[in-house]
Amino acid sequence: MSKGGAGNEGKLGNGTIVTVCLTFVVAMLGMAYAAVPLYEMFCKVTGYGGTTQRVEQASSVILDKKIKVRFDANTAPGLPWSFQPVQREIELKIGETVLVNYTARNNASFETTGQATFNVTPEATGAYFNKVQCFCFTETTLKPGEEMEMPVLFFIDPAIVDPVETKNVHTITLSYTFFPHEKTKPVASASDAGGEAAKKL
Repeated sequence: MSKGGAGNEGKLGNGTIVTVCLTFVVAMLGMAYAAVPLYEMFCKVTGYGGTTQRVEQASSVILDKKIKVRFDANTAPGLPWSFQPVQREIELKIGETVLVNYTARNNASFETTGQATFNVTPEATGAYFNKVQCFCFTETTLKPGEEMEMPVLFFIDPAIVDPVETKNVHTITLSYTFFPHEKTKPVASASDAGGEAAKKL
């Protein structure tokens, strides 16, 4: 009797574990869809995580001091895109307005939509990284095989040289991550994307 009871408990335990794991996976997918709008709202309210500033005009002051800016690009699982910066790194004068580009390509055989979040490191420099134009938090839809160039127009506020925590910073990294929009069905890879389209035919 005791052996049978132990076996039943083991079966119940395994079933509970499977249920918890499945619930976790579903919850994570839901959070991925909600991540972009929630992140946007959170960062606008708190300025957390190296959030950059949006401005309407360029700086009127340009210093002789230079700083390097590195560009990073990431694509979240479920979005079959190739996404990268055209230039990996540039050096510019502090206060100088510079235009750089990222490129994105839809590798799926069907239309997909993505939305990007961003941050800069070191986090303390976020308040001085001013964007005049960017593609962050904008719904971007690409047709099958379509490639798009995405400009970022920015400058580093000359005030960055004043605070103790930022005056000795020589390199800033601007990082973007594209997430699948809720209207895009997540896929594991570009090859899976093609397979899904083939199944529909």
